[in-house]
Amino acid sequence: MTNFLYDTRRTKHFAAIAMVLLAGCGEHQGPGEVTGTAVPAEAVVARAQRQERALQTLPVDPAHAKQILFGDLHVHTTFSADAFAVSLPLLGGEGAHPPADACDFARFCADLDFWSINDHAEGLTPQHWKETIDSIRQCNAPRTASGEADVVAFLGWEWTQVGTTASNHYGHKNVVLREIGEGRVPTRPIHAIRPDFTGMKLPFLAKLAPLADPANRQTYWDQERQIEEVAGTPACPAADDVRDLPADCMEGVERPSELYAKLDQWGFDSLVIPHGTTWGFTAPSGASLDLGLKPGEHDPNRQKLFEVYSGHGNAEEFRTWTTRTIDESGEFTCPAPTDDYLACCWQAGEIIRSRCDDRTPEATCEQRVATAQQNYLAAGAAGHQTVRGAATQDWLDCGQCRDCFLPANNHLPRMSGQYALARANLSEPNQPPHYRFGFIGSSDTHRARPGNGFKEFGLRRNADSTLSPSAFMSTGDPEPESRRIDIETLPLQQRRDTERQASLYVTGGLVAVHAAARERNSIFDALDRREVYATSGERILLWFDLLNPPRAESAPMGSEVDIVIEPHFRVSAVGALEQKPGCPDYPARALGPDRLERLCMGECYNPTDERKAITRIEVVRIKPQIAEDEPLETLIEDPWRTFECASEEDCSIEFSDPEYPTLNRSVAYYVRAIQAATPAVNGAGLGCVEDADGACTSVVACAVTADDGDDCLADVEERAWSSPIWLDPVP
Repeated sequence: MTNFLYDTRRTKHFAAIAMVLLAGCGEHQGPGEVTGTAVPAEAVVARAQRQERALQTLPVDPAHAKQILFGDLHVHTTFSADAFAVSLPLLGGEGAHPPADACDFARFCADLDFWSINDHAEGLTPQHWKETIDSIRQCNAPRTASGEADVVAFLGWEWTQVGTTASNHYGHKNVVLREIGEGRVPTRPIHAIRPDFTGMKLPFLAKLAPLADPANRQTYWDQERQIEEVAGTPACPAADDVRDLPADCMEGVERPSELYAKLDQWGFDSLVIPHGTTWGFTAPSGASLDLGLKPGEHDPNRQKLFEVYSGHGNAEEFRTWTTRTIDESGEFTCPAPTDDYLACCWQAGEIIRSRCDDRTPEATCEQRVATAQQNYLAAGAAGHQTVRGAATQDWLDCGQCRDCFLPANNHLPRMSGQYALARANLSEPNQPPHYRFGFIGSSDTHRARPGNGFKEFGLRRNADSTLSPSAFMSTGDPEPESRRIDIETLPLQQRRDTERQASLYVTGGLVAVHAAARERNSIFDALDRREVYATSGERILLWFDLLNPPRAESAPMGSEVDIVIEPHFRVSAVGALEQKPGCPDYPARALGPDRLERLCMGECYNPTDERKAITRIEVVRIKPQIAEDEPLETLIEDPWRTFECASEEDCSIEFSDPEYPTLNRSVAYYVRAIQAATPAVNGAGLGCVEDADGACTSVVACAVTADDGDDCLADVEERAWSSPIWLDPVP
């Protein structure tokens, strides 16, 4: 009897504890406090001096050279629902990183010149938007002893549209505002209408996490509170003008044309930057940038830049293979493997084929294979869910661009930067027939770490390679047949193959601008005129100029020039500076040792005087279509020219195009400066193991099994991409 009473009391005791843990009260997650200290003036001056020394050996005229400033225009904090989800300790996160963390990281860890906050507008309540504005103003407040800005922070948000099919997919776009002053920013951000993304609600986690991880229970309660805040904010009513809407609602639109119209009503300078375009991780099979050239869906006055590289991979390169084909009856079919591409729909069938045994009639097995291919195609980005019990290794390297530089997961070539420059819509007389994008890189960090590619470290904390919720959701035991999935009814966290994606996250890229000054308007003006370039994270210095334009001494990257004579170009590039371990002394003084460790992880941008080698310059020539049936593979010449570099640190070459005067059509030229190979986080991607014929027989997927401290390093050739220069024959 005594033991029974004891067990009963113990059970009641544990039950009481459980009730307390399950009934916790979440608190509103605010923006945090920005460290109100500027970078020392001498450290800011040193940035310019390093560039001045590099110019001494180049043919670039220092008297006319603008400063090259480095920034990141794609930064998420835990004001974004997905960023808060992956910050949870049970999912490998390290707790909340609010906007103040992003500011301090940009200033003291990454030593950036500028950055922009771009939390998902779907999760920004009126209170969070007000706090975002206040935090960005605080970030801009510190000044050096000489009175200048050490870092410029821009205000913005992400419009995160994802279609369920190729016919309604426009993709993600970042909005970046020029101004931050009172009365000079929208009352609210404008989100894409997308109910599945208003909160990364994880019911199993919300109920069990405080029990499984009581030390961090407040973090889980706070995430629930943030989701409830979003759910409790009403949608804005219909109105003819955005200024007539109440301040306490959330405003959404379905199409880019509606986004542009609302930005026009506000009348404030802004840029709209497509990003993540090639990610089959989120975009549906068959998606293309053609949809954005439909009437009203492209605004050439705002949509001037294209994020060609981020921590999600490279979105530059076009290939002729497709994720699906269309037969004579108009039905979608699965393309057979080639030497350079294995479609995931095909591999779905092969996994099912491997499950046929000796008792399975051949015809039955073939029917199961064909059904598996169709089920995968129908499920879009959730195709992996159609084959139960399939492991990461079973999919091999399907969907991957085998000869691209660090490609995005399930690369979609018709959403790439090269496709954008070549493709035309010539059937709409009142619509711009082509995109003319400048190229930028950024991080797309979901840990409030702008410019996180300054050193290659931190697979789990610095890159976004945490195993997300679906990594803990098994697709079940293997079954002999695939199953049909309705993607629209599937929870968002189960649509994405996040376990496979973990091996394809890399540290982020950068945007570099040629600007007159480290000042808000100078930087925004450079972005607006496309005098910008992208890097894969390294601070490579790059100049690309047309040397013989009419009526000017030269024309920089991003220019559009009417010219009929043979064009003559010059490219100059200087390798990024080698890094010392650790941090300079001033970040520790400003942040303190504990915050330095939590935020910077003990590492900062900390350059030596030695530079890495530039090994070659590649020139890409693209002839935008003048007829919509022109094959793009004949118009995209990559590389058109390659120049090997003899110098250790820098490289300068000149070239002409004698064919241009005879083409009688517009031509775009851009360049890549390639740096000597160095180790990079997840540099091997899925780590495909090839047989003697070059076929992928297995994958390593290092990030799935990596221990703490293993960054899955492999050598890659870091690079910079210039914005194009467009040449147009005089009418």
